[in-house]
Parts: sequence; C-alpha cells; structure tokens
Amino acid sequence: MSNYLETTHDVYKEAALTPDVGLCCTTNPIWELPGLKIPKIMQEMNYGCGSTVHARDLTNNPKTLYVGVGGGMELLQFAYFNRQKGGIVGVDVVDEMLEASRKNFIEAEAENDWFKSEFVDLKKGDAMNLPVEDNSIDVAAQNCLFNIFKEDDLKSAIAEMYRVLKPHGRLVMSDPTCEQPMNDTLRNDERLRALCLSGSLPIAEYVKALTDAGFGTIEIRARKPYRILDPKNYPTDELIYIESIEVAAIKDPMPEDGPCMFTGKAAIYYGDEDFFDDKAGHILLKNQPLAICDKTANALKALNRDDIYISESTYHYDGGGCC
Repeated sequence: MSNYLETTHDVYKEAALTPDVGLCCTTNPIWELPGLKIPKIMQEMNYGCGSTVHARDLTNNPKTLYVGVGGGMELLQFAYFNRQKGGIVGVDVVDEMLEASRKNFIEAEAENDWFKSEFVDLKKGDAMNLPVEDNSIDVAAQNCLFNIFKEDDLKSAIAEMYRVLKPHGRLVMSDPTCEQPMNDTLRNDERLRALCLSGSLPIAEYVKALTDAGFGTIEIRARKPYRILDPKNYPTDELIYIESIEVAAIKDPMPEDGPCMFTGKAAIYYGDEDFFDDKAGHILLKNQPLAICDKTANALKALNRDDIYISESTYHYDGGGCC
C-alpha cells in the first residue's frame, strides 16, 4: 500500500472508531421513504459528498455493490429496494469500518422491521482488487472515494468497476471536482487528499477516465458547490473553488463515434411542422424540449437551422432524451 493510501486508511480507521460528523465532506441527505429509519449512528458516519444512486436505479431488485461502506447508511438504503440475502455487497479495506457497519446494522434491524443484516454481504477488499465476480453486478456505487486516488490507482479502480458490472449495468458516483489548477504542495498533501480535497480533477479528466475504461454512456446528473481552499487556511496563493459532481457511467457498448455524454443539453424545435425528424433517430416534437447528448447537440447545430434551439449544458441530467 502506497503512503497516501496508508494515510487514507488511518483517517478512516479513526473515523470508524470515533464518528466525526462532516469529517471530509458535505454529508448527503438521508432518503425519506415509507418505513425506512436511519439510525443516528449511521447519520453521524455519513461520509459522502453528494447523492450517488437514485431510487430509479434500484428497480427490479438489482444486485448492488457499494465500495467504501462508511457507517452503512447507503447500504441500508439500497437494501430497501433489494430485500434478498446478499442482494447488497459492501466492500471496504478498513477492518474497523466493516466492524462498525456490522454493529450499525444490528441497530437498523431494531428500528426497521423489514430489514435483516443478511441482506448486506460485507467483504474486505480494496477498490483496485474487488472481491466480486465478473459481470455480476447491476448497480455499482462509490461516494467521495475515487477522487482520493492518484492516476494509476484511479484507472485500476474504474477498470474493476467495469469488470464486475453486467452489460448495461451502471456505475453511479459522487466526487469533488475542480477546474482550477492546484499546486504541487496541495496535490502531494496526503491528508488533504484523504479528506477529499486535493485529489479533485477537472470534469473532463474525470469523464475521460470513465470512457477510457469502456463506458459508452455518461450522465452528468448534478454539479454543486462543495468547498473552498483559501490562502488563509491552505497552502495556496489563490482561492480555489471545488464542486461536487454526481455521475452515472453505463456499461453500454462504445459507439463508433465515441461515447454519448449527457451534460444537461436540450433541443427545442419551433418550426412550422408538428415535428422535426433529423433522420438519425431523433424526433423533436414542436415546442417540446428533448434531452440530448453532446454529440447530438453538435449534429443538430451543424444543420444551421433557424427553428431549432440548443440549450447550453446545465450539468443536470434527469433521464430520457435522444439515446
């Protein structure tokens, strides 16, 4: 284990032994669902930077993998949708975090009459070598973990997620991102990296790591303010703004012309006919916004029509659309 990963291990070992609310991240909200009660200890150990899986990702009892279990809160939420033995798999490299989750599940059983600890299969392992079979997972998730990894480890972690997913399975994630350059002092600070700050990548680099692994469809689901690194408190001469991004990478075949990337663009046809057909699989109903991927946006712009409006990227995609 490299030095920075040892530092990360120690940080989260301590967080397992002594829960630290808001340790590294803006904690993500709990799901408010009928009959779902989240024990207080799970909320205190909610070490995430945003939402990962949406409820719509969890239809039809999907086999779900979560890497970096925290206090078990997200595993409990996933189990709400798959109440089968071993239907949810949680992987963590920190023994103390796994043990804390097991204890927390006992409390969850006491507060939720539908929940059984056997719904969740906790395994020791790291993101670069998942103890999970090939093509066995419908939905994989991680929350504020991959941003910690350096380039080669990030490639390995994404490749492992791709390996274990079934065809058309999805990897859903939340991580800090940063469009500004960071100096070497910040990048090499192992504790700041472990605290989900100095490992933040620009969105384009983050997405490229996913498409390089083979994911054919990328959805940018949200982009939110996250943290500030300021000269008074961090080794930087300028103020650095960090955002939290929520992304889904789908194990679709890679199109010949490159991945379909949804960044929240839409097309609106406002011409004289009832609809517009671009003869490439996209039908735009008059005055009805249609979510489109960036490739389709570029193709429609290239038509140079005066009756189709293409919106800018909102970096919020909520499903549906052209592909």
